[in-house]
Amino acid sequence: MQDLKISKKKPSFPVTTKLHDYLSRYNRNIKIPIFYDDLLRFQGSIVVHDKDDNDTLWIRVYYNEFEREEIDLSLKKVYTILHSDGNDDILPFLNVDAIDFCTFGNSKPFRIKIRNILNDNYTYFYIKIADASRVYGLELEHMLSPYNLNFLIYKNTLIEEHIAGIPGDEFIKNMLPNCTKSEKAQIAKEFVKFNERCMIRLLGDMRSYNYVIVPTHDFDHVVYKIRAIDFDQQSYEGKFNIYRPQFFKENIKMVELVSEIIQKPSIDQYKIEERSILVKRLKSFHKRINRLLKCMIEDSISKDENIDSLKMKIFDYTQDVNFKRSKNMGQILKYSLEYLTRNYENVSLENLRKKRGVNSNFR
Repeated sequence: MQDLKISKKKPSFPVTTKLHDYLSRYNRNIKIPIFYDDLLRFQGSIVVHDKDDNDTLWIRVYYNEFEREEIDLSLKKVYTILHSDGNDDILPFLNVDAIDFCTFGNSKPFRIKIRNILNDNYTYFYIKIADASRVYGLELEHMLSPYNLNFLIYKNTLIEEHIAGIPGDEFIKNMLPNCTKSEKAQIAKEFVKFNERCMIRLLGDMRSYNYVIVPTHDFDHVVYKIRAIDFDQQSYEGKFNIYRPQFFKENIKMVELVSEIIQKPSIDQYKIEERSILVKRLKSFHKRINRLLKCMIEDSISKDENIDSLKMKIFDYTQDVNFKRSKNMGQILKYSLEYLTRNYENVSLENLRKKRGVNSNFR
Protein backbone atom coordinates (compact mmCIF):
# COMPACT_ATOMS: atom_id res chain seq x y z
CA MET A 1 0.00 0.00 0.00
CA GLN A 2 1.54 3.27 -1.11
CA ASP A 3 1.32 6.62 0.66
CA LEU A 4 -0.20 8.53 -2.24
CA LYS A 5 -0.21 12.29 -1.92
CA ILE A 6 -2.95 14.32 -3.57
CA SER A 7 -2.42 17.95 -4.50
CA LYS A 8 -3.80 19.65 -1.41
CA LYS A 9 -5.39 22.50 -3.30
CA LYS A 10 -6.26 21.66 -6.86
CA PRO A 11 -6.99 24.89 -8.75
CA SER A 12 -10.49 25.45 -10.09
CA PHE A 13 -10.48 25.62 -13.87
CA PRO A 14 -13.06 27.87 -15.60
CA VAL A 15 -15.62 26.36 -17.95
CA THR A 16 -14.68 27.45 -21.47
CA THR A 17 -17.08 28.76 -24.10
CA LYS A 18 -16.62 25.54 -26.09
CA LEU A 19 -17.54 23.42 -23.06
CA HIS A 20 -20.55 25.66 -22.35
CA ASP A 21 -21.68 25.11 -25.95
CA TYR A 22 -21.30 21.35 -25.51
CA LEU A 23 -23.36 21.45 -22.30
CA SER A 24 -26.07 23.52 -24.04
CA ARG A 25 -26.31 20.88 -26.79
CA TYR A 26 -27.18 18.26 -24.17
CA ASN A 27 -29.47 20.47 -22.03
CA ARG A 28 -27.00 20.83 -19.16
CA ASN A 29 -26.54 24.60 -19.56
CA ILE A 30 -29.79 26.17 -18.34
CA LYS A 31 -30.51 29.54 -16.78
CA ILE A 32 -31.09 29.30 -13.02
CA PRO A 33 -32.34 31.98 -10.58
CA ILE A 34 -29.48 31.85 -8.07
CA PHE A 35 -25.68 31.79 -8.10
CA TYR A 36 -23.14 30.17 -5.79
CA ASP A 37 -21.96 33.60 -4.62
CA ASP A 38 -25.49 34.48 -3.48
CA LEU A 39 -25.36 31.72 -0.87
CA LEU A 40 -22.10 33.04 0.59
CA ARG A 41 -23.95 36.00 2.14
CA PHE A 42 -24.99 34.04 5.24
CA GLN A 43 -25.11 35.86 8.58
CA GLY A 44 -24.25 32.99 10.89
CA SER A 45 -23.84 29.23 11.25
CA ILE A 46 -23.79 26.25 13.62
CA VAL A 47 -21.84 22.99 13.39
CA VAL A 48 -23.78 19.97 12.06
CA HIS A 49 -23.20 16.74 14.04
CA ASP A 50 -24.17 13.18 13.09
CA LYS A 51 -26.29 10.82 15.19
CA ASP A 52 -23.20 9.89 17.24
CA ASP A 53 -22.43 13.58 17.91
CA ASN A 54 -19.38 13.63 15.63
CA ASP A 55 -18.51 16.74 13.63
CA THR A 56 -19.62 16.17 10.00
CA LEU A 57 -17.46 19.05 8.67
CA TRP A 58 -20.69 20.74 7.52
CA ILE A 59 -22.10 23.92 9.03
CA ARG A 60 -25.76 24.97 8.88
CA VAL A 61 -25.97 28.55 7.66
CA TYR A 62 -28.51 31.28 8.32
CA TYR A 63 -29.52 34.42 6.44
CA ASN A 64 -31.34 37.57 7.43
CA GLU A 65 -35.12 37.37 7.09
CA PHE A 66 -35.40 39.34 3.83
CA GLU A 67 -32.67 37.44 2.02
CA ARG A 68 -33.83 34.03 3.30
CA GLU A 69 -37.26 34.47 1.72
CA GLU A 70 -35.74 35.32 -1.67
CA ILE A 71 -33.12 32.55 -1.44
CA ASP A 72 -35.71 29.92 -0.45
CA LEU A 73 -37.89 30.76 -3.44
CA SER A 74 -34.89 30.60 -5.81
CA LEU A 75 -33.76 27.26 -4.39
CA LYS A 76 -37.22 25.77 -4.81
CA LYS A 77 -37.22 26.93 -8.43
CA VAL A 78 -33.81 25.29 -8.94
CA TYR A 79 -35.28 22.06 -7.57
CA THR A 80 -38.14 22.14 -10.09
CA ILE A 81 -35.70 22.82 -12.96
CA LEU A 82 -33.41 19.98 -11.86
CA HIS A 83 -36.10 17.37 -11.23
CA SER A 84 -38.99 18.32 -13.53
CA ASP A 85 -39.94 20.88 -16.17
CA GLY A 86 -39.48 23.98 -14.03
CA ASN A 87 -43.22 24.38 -13.45
CA ASP A 88 -43.97 26.77 -10.56
CA ASP A 89 -47.21 24.98 -9.61
CA ILE A 90 -45.45 22.76 -7.07
CA LEU A 91 -43.58 25.58 -5.31
CA PRO A 92 -46.22 26.02 -2.54
CA PHE A 93 -45.70 22.37 -1.58
CA LEU A 94 -41.93 22.61 -1.19
CA ASN A 95 -39.94 23.75 1.81
CA VAL A 96 -36.21 24.45 2.19
CA ASP A 97 -35.44 22.62 5.43
CA ALA A 98 -31.71 23.34 5.58
CA ILE A 99 -28.81 25.00 3.80
CA ASP A 100 -25.46 23.48 4.81
CA PHE A 101 -21.98 24.60 3.82
CA CYS A 102 -18.84 22.45 3.73
CA THR A 103 -15.43 24.08 4.12
CA PHE A 104 -13.60 20.76 3.61
CA GLY A 105 -12.16 19.89 0.19
CA ASN A 106 -11.84 21.80 -3.05
CA SER A 107 -15.42 22.47 -4.13
CA LYS A 108 -16.77 24.01 -0.85
CA PRO A 109 -20.35 23.02 -1.70
CA PHE A 110 -23.70 24.11 -0.34
CA ARG A 111 -26.07 21.21 0.40
CA ILE A 112 -29.75 22.03 0.06
CA LYS A 113 -32.43 19.92 1.74
CA ILE A 114 -35.82 20.22 0.02
CA ARG A 115 -38.94 18.67 1.59
CA ASN A 116 -42.38 18.04 0.12
CA ILE A 117 -44.73 19.26 2.85
CA LEU A 118 -47.59 17.03 1.65
CA ASN A 119 -45.83 13.75 2.40
CA ASP A 120 -42.60 14.71 4.20
CA ASN A 121 -40.42 13.16 1.49
CA TYR A 122 -37.17 15.04 1.10
CA THR A 123 -34.12 15.10 -1.13
CA TYR A 124 -30.86 16.99 -1.47
CA PHE A 125 -28.99 18.81 -4.18
CA TYR A 126 -25.67 20.67 -4.18
CA ILE A 127 -24.59 24.09 -5.39
CA LYS A 128 -20.89 24.55 -6.21
CA ILE A 129 -18.52 26.74 -8.16
CA ALA A 130 -18.37 25.40 -11.70
CA ASP A 131 -15.00 23.71 -12.20
CA ALA A 132 -14.16 22.31 -15.65
CA SER A 133 -12.43 19.24 -14.15
CA ARG A 134 -15.56 18.34 -12.26
CA VAL A 135 -17.83 18.95 -15.27
CA TYR A 136 -15.72 16.60 -17.40
CA GLY A 137 -15.82 14.06 -14.58
CA LEU A 138 -19.60 14.26 -14.26
CA GLU A 139 -20.15 13.88 -18.00
CA LEU A 140 -17.75 10.93 -18.26
CA GLU A 141 -19.42 9.27 -15.27
CA HIS A 142 -22.81 9.75 -16.92
CA MET A 143 -21.65 8.07 -20.13
CA LEU A 144 -19.11 5.46 -19.00
CA SER A 145 -20.49 4.23 -15.67
CA PRO A 146 -23.71 2.24 -15.11
CA TYR A 147 -25.30 5.36 -13.60
CA ASN A 148 -26.98 8.44 -15.05
CA LEU A 149 -26.13 11.78 -13.47
CA ASN A 150 -28.36 14.82 -13.29
CA PHE A 151 -26.64 18.20 -13.11
CA LEU A 152 -27.00 21.75 -14.46
CA ILE A 153 -24.60 24.59 -15.04
CA TYR A 154 -25.14 28.31 -15.52
CA LYS A 155 -22.18 30.66 -15.86
CA ASN A 156 -19.98 29.94 -12.80
CA THR A 157 -22.54 27.92 -10.82
CA LEU A 158 -22.92 24.12 -10.84
CA ILE A 159 -26.04 22.34 -9.56
CA GLU A 160 -25.68 18.61 -8.79
CA GLU A 161 -28.24 16.01 -7.87
CA HIS A 162 -27.52 14.08 -4.66
CA ILE A 163 -26.06 10.58 -5.13
CA ALA A 164 -27.64 8.36 -2.50
CA GLY A 165 -25.65 5.65 -0.75
CA ILE A 166 -23.62 4.74 2.32
CA PRO A 167 -20.28 6.60 2.48
CA GLY A 168 -17.51 4.12 1.75
CA ASP A 169 -15.53 4.86 4.92
CA GLU A 170 -18.62 4.41 7.09
CA PHE A 171 -19.59 1.18 5.30
CA ILE A 172 -16.08 -0.30 5.62
CA LYS A 173 -15.91 0.50 9.32
CA ASN A 174 -19.42 -0.33 10.52
CA MET A 175 -21.11 -2.63 8.00
CA LEU A 176 -18.52 -4.63 6.07
CA PRO A 177 -17.49 -6.79 9.10
CA ASN A 178 -21.11 -7.95 9.46
CA CYS A 179 -21.61 -8.92 5.80
CA THR A 180 -21.98 -12.57 4.89
CA LYS A 181 -19.28 -14.41 2.94
CA SER A 182 -21.30 -14.22 -0.29
CA GLU A 183 -21.92 -10.49 0.25
CA LYS A 184 -18.23 -9.89 0.82
CA ALA A 185 -17.42 -11.78 -2.38
CA GLN A 186 -19.84 -9.59 -4.30
CA ILE A 187 -18.43 -6.38 -2.77
CA ALA A 188 -14.89 -7.52 -3.62
CA LYS A 189 -15.95 -8.13 -7.24
CA GLU A 190 -17.51 -4.65 -7.43
CA PHE A 191 -14.35 -3.06 -6.04
CA VAL A 192 -12.25 -4.75 -8.74
CA LYS A 193 -14.58 -3.43 -11.45
CA PHE A 194 -14.76 0.03 -9.85
CA ASN A 195 -10.96 0.16 -9.67
CA GLU A 196 -10.68 -0.76 -13.35
CA ARG A 197 -13.26 1.82 -14.43
CA CYS A 198 -11.59 4.66 -12.52
CA MET A 199 -8.17 3.77 -13.95
CA ILE A 200 -9.31 3.65 -17.58
CA ARG A 201 -11.25 6.93 -17.47
CA LEU A 202 -8.64 8.67 -15.28
CA LEU A 203 -10.85 9.53 -12.30
CA GLY A 204 -8.54 10.14 -9.35
CA ASP A 205 -8.69 10.30 -5.56
CA MET A 206 -11.25 7.56 -4.96
CA ARG A 207 -10.48 7.24 -1.29
CA SER A 208 -13.23 5.58 0.76
CA TYR A 209 -15.01 8.84 1.58
CA ASN A 210 -15.23 9.83 -2.10
CA TYR A 211 -17.49 6.94 -3.11
CA VAL A 212 -20.64 5.36 -1.73
CA ILE A 213 -21.88 1.78 -1.39
CA VAL A 214 -25.42 1.35 -2.72
CA PRO A 215 -27.30 -1.71 -1.37
CA THR A 216 -30.33 -2.91 -3.35
CA HIS A 217 -32.64 -5.72 -2.19
CA ASP A 218 -33.17 -8.32 -4.89
CA PHE A 219 -35.40 -11.31 -4.00
CA ASP A 220 -33.54 -13.14 -1.22
CA HIS A 221 -30.29 -11.20 -1.15
CA VAL A 222 -28.78 -7.71 -1.23
CA VAL A 223 -26.86 -6.46 -4.25
CA TYR A 224 -24.06 -3.97 -3.54
CA LYS A 225 -22.78 -1.41 -6.04
CA ILE A 226 -20.02 1.21 -5.74
CA ARG A 227 -20.57 4.75 -7.04
CA ALA A 228 -18.15 7.65 -7.21
CA ILE A 229 -19.46 10.89 -5.68
CA ASP A 230 -16.48 13.24 -6.08
CA PHE A 231 -15.23 14.23 -9.53
CA ASP A 232 -12.82 17.09 -8.77
CA GLN A 233 -9.81 14.91 -9.60
CA GLN A 234 -10.77 14.06 -13.16
CA SER A 235 -7.55 13.93 -15.24
CA TYR A 236 -5.50 16.27 -13.03
CA GLU A 237 -2.82 14.40 -11.09
CA GLY A 238 0.41 13.16 -12.65
CA LYS A 239 0.81 9.93 -10.64
CA PHE A 240 -0.88 7.04 -12.42
CA ASN A 241 -1.68 5.18 -9.19
CA ILE A 242 -3.84 8.07 -7.98
CA TYR A 243 -6.34 6.87 -10.61
CA ARG A 244 -6.37 3.38 -9.06
CA PRO A 245 -8.42 3.17 -5.81
CA GLN A 246 -6.53 0.03 -4.73
CA PHE A 247 -3.44 2.10 -3.85
CA PHE A 248 -5.04 4.34 -1.21
CA LYS A 249 -4.53 3.33 2.39
CA GLU A 250 -8.15 4.29 3.11
CA ASN A 251 -9.19 1.36 0.89
CA ILE A 252 -6.89 -1.23 2.44
CA LYS A 253 -9.80 -3.24 3.88
CA MET A 254 -11.33 -3.52 0.43
CA VAL A 255 -7.99 -4.58 -1.07
CA GLU A 256 -7.55 -7.20 1.66
CA LEU A 257 -11.07 -8.44 0.96
CA VAL A 258 -10.24 -8.92 -2.73
CA SER A 259 -6.98 -10.75 -1.87
CA GLU A 260 -8.70 -13.07 0.61
CA ILE A 261 -11.79 -13.96 -1.40
CA ILE A 262 -11.06 -13.67 -5.13
CA GLN A 263 -8.45 -15.67 -7.01
CA LYS A 264 -6.36 -14.02 -9.72
CA PRO A 265 -8.15 -15.71 -12.68
CA SER A 266 -11.45 -14.29 -11.38
CA ILE A 267 -9.91 -10.84 -10.89
CA ASP A 268 -8.70 -10.91 -14.50
CA GLN A 269 -12.13 -12.01 -15.67
CA TYR A 270 -13.86 -9.15 -13.79
CA LYS A 271 -11.44 -6.67 -15.37
CA ILE A 272 -12.25 -8.04 -18.83
CA GLU A 273 -15.97 -7.77 -18.07
CA GLU A 274 -15.62 -4.13 -17.05
CA ARG A 275 -13.54 -3.28 -20.10
CA SER A 276 -16.06 -4.90 -22.45
CA ILE A 277 -18.91 -2.95 -20.82
CA LEU A 278 -16.92 0.28 -21.13
CA VAL A 279 -16.34 -0.37 -24.83
CA LYS A 280 -20.07 -0.92 -25.36
CA ARG A 281 -20.83 2.36 -23.58
CA LEU A 282 -18.20 4.13 -25.68
CA LYS A 283 -19.91 2.93 -28.83
CA SER A 284 -23.35 3.94 -27.52
CA PHE A 285 -22.17 7.49 -26.74
CA HIS A 286 -19.68 7.68 -29.62
CA LYS A 287 -20.55 11.15 -30.96
CA ARG A 288 -21.18 12.67 -27.55
CA ILE A 289 -17.90 11.42 -26.09
CA ASN A 290 -15.98 12.62 -29.16
CA ARG A 291 -17.49 16.10 -28.73
CA LEU A 292 -16.56 16.10 -25.04
CA LEU A 293 -13.01 14.96 -25.77
CA LYS A 294 -12.61 17.73 -28.36
CA CYS A 295 -13.51 20.25 -25.66
CA MET A 296 -11.09 18.60 -23.27
CA ILE A 297 -8.22 18.54 -25.79
CA GLU A 298 -8.58 22.29 -26.36
CA ASP A 299 -8.86 22.94 -22.61
CA SER A 300 -6.29 23.32 -19.83
CA ILE A 301 -7.22 21.28 -16.74
CA SER A 302 -3.84 20.30 -15.32
CA LYS A 303 -0.21 21.36 -14.93
CA ASP A 304 2.48 20.59 -17.52
CA GLU A 305 4.49 18.52 -15.05
CA ASN A 306 1.42 16.38 -14.26
CA ILE A 307 0.76 15.83 -17.97
CA ASP A 308 4.39 14.87 -18.68
CA SER A 309 4.53 12.50 -15.70
CA LEU A 310 1.24 10.75 -16.43
CA LYS A 311 1.73 10.28 -20.17
CA MET A 312 5.18 8.68 -19.67
CA LYS A 313 3.89 6.37 -16.94
CA ILE A 314 1.03 5.16 -19.16
CA PHE A 315 3.44 4.83 -22.09
CA ASP A 316 5.64 2.56 -19.93
CA TYR A 317 2.53 0.56 -19.07
CA THR A 318 1.12 0.25 -22.62
CA GLN A 319 4.06 0.94 -24.99
CA ASP A 320 1.58 2.97 -27.06
CA VAL A 321 3.56 5.85 -28.58
CA ASN A 322 0.42 8.02 -28.75
CA PHE A 323 0.70 8.61 -25.02
CA LYS A 324 4.28 9.86 -25.34
CA ARG A 325 3.12 12.37 -27.97
CA SER A 326 0.19 13.68 -25.89
CA LYS A 327 0.18 17.40 -25.20
CA ASN A 328 -2.62 17.59 -22.63
CA MET A 329 -4.93 15.54 -20.41
CA GLY A 330 -7.65 15.46 -23.07
CA GLN A 331 -5.32 13.66 -25.48
CA ILE A 332 -4.16 11.24 -22.77
CA LEU A 333 -7.77 10.29 -22.02
CA LYS A 334 -8.62 10.04 -25.72
CA TYR A 335 -5.75 7.61 -26.33
CA SER A 336 -6.65 5.68 -23.18
CA LEU A 337 -10.16 5.04 -24.49
CA GLU A 338 -8.85 4.24 -27.98
CA TYR A 339 -6.31 1.81 -26.50
CA LEU A 340 -9.12 0.12 -24.55
CA THR A 341 -11.32 -0.21 -27.65
CA ARG A 342 -8.50 -1.43 -29.87
CA ASN A 343 -7.41 -4.14 -27.44
CA TYR A 344 -10.98 -5.25 -26.81
CA GLU A 345 -11.58 -5.63 -30.55
CA ASN A 346 -8.30 -7.53 -30.99
CA VAL A 347 -9.24 -9.94 -28.18
CA SER A 348 -12.73 -10.39 -29.66
CA LEU A 349 -11.24 -11.15 -33.07
CA GLU A 350 -8.78 -13.61 -31.54
CA ASN A 351 -11.60 -15.41 -29.72
CA LEU A 352 -13.63 -15.56 -32.93
CA ARG A 353 -10.71 -17.13 -34.79
CA LYS A 354 -10.29 -19.72 -32.05
CA LYS A 355 -13.96 -20.63 -32.24
CA ARG A 356 -13.68 -21.10 -36.00
CA GLY A 357 -10.49 -23.11 -35.65
CA VAL A 358 -8.32 -20.48 -37.34
CA ASN A 359 -4.62 -20.25 -36.44
CA SER A 360 -4.27 -17.24 -34.12
CA ASN A 361 -0.96 -16.33 -35.79
CA PHE A 362 -2.57 -16.01 -39.21
CA ARG A 363 -2.21 -12.53 -40.75
